Amino acid sequence: MTSFGPILRDGLPEEDKICLGLLPDIMNKGHHCGMCCLVSDLIRRRWRLHDFPNADLQNISCYLSSRQFPEDARGPQARRPCYRLYIHPSRRLLDIQRRLVTTGAVLYLDIQSLAEDSRELSRSRDLHGRRLKEEVDVGLIKKWIKRCETKHDCESVWWRPSDERLPVFVRMIDATKMALVPASPDCRYVALSYVWGGPGDYYWTTTENVKTRVGERYIWVDALCILQDSPTDKGAQISIMDLIYSRAAFTIFAASGQSVRDGLSGVSPTSRSVTQHIECVQGIHLAIPLPPLSEALTESNWNTRGWTFQEILLSRRRLVFTKHQMYFECAEDVWCEDVVAESNTLSSCHPLFISGTDLSLPNYSEASYMMVRDYVATVARYSQRCLTVESDIVAAITALLNVLVRKYEPSGSDLKKAFPFGMWIRHLDTSLLWQPSLRGALVRRTVVDGNHLRWPSWAWTGWKGAVQYGNESQMLDGSDSDIHARPDESLVTAWHMVDDYRNIIRLDVETILASWTAPVNEEQINPQMYARSKNYASDLELEFLPPPGTLIFRTRRAHFRVVKVDDGVVNTDSAAAHAIFHIVPVDPAPQNNAGRIILPASTASPTTFEFIVLSRCDGIRGICDELTWGERYYGCLLHVMAVQGTLDDSRVRERVGVGVVVESAWVKSHVEECVVLLA
Repeated sequence: MTSFGPILRDGLPEEDKICLGLLPDIMNKGHHCGMCCLVSDLIRRRWRLHDFPNADLQNISCYLSSRQFPEDARGPQARRPCYRLYIHPSRRLLDIQRRLVTTGAVLYLDIQSLAEDSRELSRSRDLHGRRLKEEVDVGLIKKWIKRCETKHDCESVWWRPSDERLPVFVRMIDATKMALVPASPDCRYVALSYVWGGPGDYYWTTTENVKTRVGERYIWVDALCILQDSPTDKGAQISIMDLIYSRAAFTIFAASGQSVRDGLSGVSPTSRSVTQHIECVQGIHLAIPLPPLSEALTESNWNTRGWTFQEILLSRRRLVFTKHQMYFECAEDVWCEDVVAESNTLSSCHPLFISGTDLSLPNYSEASYMMVRDYVATVARYSQRCLTVESDIVAAITALLNVLVRKYEPSGSDLKKAFPFGMWIRHLDTSLLWQPSLRGALVRRTVVDGNHLRWPSWAWTGWKGAVQYGNESQMLDGSDSDIHARPDESLVTAWHMVDDYRNIIRLDVETILASWTAPVNEEQINPQMYARSKNYASDLELEFLPPPGTLIFRTRRAHFRVVKVDDGVVNTDSAAAHAIFHIVPVDPAPQNNAGRIILPASTASPTTFEFIVLSRCDGIRGICDELTWGERYYGCLLHVMAVQGTLDDSRVRERVGVGVVVESAWVKSHVEECVVLLA
């Protein structure tokens, strides 16, 4: 019989792991064996077997070892480590594994011992499990807040002066009087982030609970503190949202229910059901660890809403209520109810920090492409979320954009000019390269806001659905990727746009100069190097005025055929909304693959599109047929956009998709210079 006490006290390396038996047998014994019950429930939860009722669990053996928690513990904790039990299945089911990886769920199978038995194991309480109750421990909340306020450097944020005060038009809820009052300039308050929905009474009830249970007097709730029927007040409040959330002592995130009517889980009696599974095995209380903060938020309805994204990104301290448990996160640490991790001896260890949200705004000392990478990564995360009012697509991240303007744009810059339609104009060459998620559908966003019926197709905000800035490898293997590399050269000399007042304005776009030289030993390639088009004053002498939001620029265009890739690697998901296509020259050029592009899967194959050049990139092997178009060299690919005439006016173009074409194929096609009106 396996004795678990010595394993938890002294450890058991994976190479010496013990066989527990076949998984079906372990599950059958779960009703009379505490350890079997834990292992069975652990695998059901972590593998989400309720979503896979027909999963074949036969012939899966389970093995047991232990690991130090955390694995990189230092100082006293390393000398007397806390061990967790780990279950090793002999094989994993591929469909389940894919789902877990896609959703960012925990992949390992671990079991923790509770702190109440730590003395039996000759260990301190630190890092052992903690028993949850139906109501949260208010004393623990106050302990977390006090420890952060006294031990951490979380009192201010880099994008606002530490002594900045609240404007006179800000209101707070005085939870003592239960009334809306003007905020004092140096008011200490708590902000609330939640999912909209439900009568106003729910907001007041939640506020009263915060006062009663958490002990803070002033609370900021947007539904109550912003005059919802006043566009002037609403605009003023939205413009300082980054100040509101970053200046709050902490922000409470109600992520446990479907709307504000569900309240804060565990704050009042009967408001939560504890799902912590504890078994007493050989006199030791063992528990299945509850999901980490990142996973708990991912599966919440709160995480699907657009406005909540900037609220957590801009908050310096976060008290998060989920259906599983309560968490605390700041810039330096993460704590939760079911693990004892907030003691002084762990101040340099931060054992749970890796399980946090990973949502922050790094402070780069100077303008660099790293900040652009943060912008495009933020767009990818934010675009997956939903909005009740579609015209809020930019308003819901205005606070975040304000931070970028304040830090990285010239002093006094106008947000609407720096980020029209949410696109970073200074880095337009990169901003234009967004791609749809292959699996998700994109639908044009219809926004009636006085100036626009539909926002422009070239902006990611002009579409409903998830987008990303994946690099060219996405077109080879179909995998979603996070960050697009910076273009290697700008190929459009001047960008103009029709503003909301129907004036044509010059856009302040940062030109990317080539940092490479053309091959010198390739006589057939040198003459084909694509040269940037010049712009002329006459480019703006239009016979008509296109709609607001239209980009105007000079470039070159050519026609290519698109053919859906059929190589057994990509386009294998018949349910995917988008597909990868070869870009093939039309006659009389050779009919070999000259590039790739992502288009709606419904696009007929073959189809001919008009393509326009945007910028230059290096790319990767496999994008085109090198036997036909020559060996790859640095900067040999062109970013191109497939366009078509709009339904309203064929003289105005709209985006269909973005891809890459090898420049040697481009220059051999029938190319002509043109002024593009891109709406």
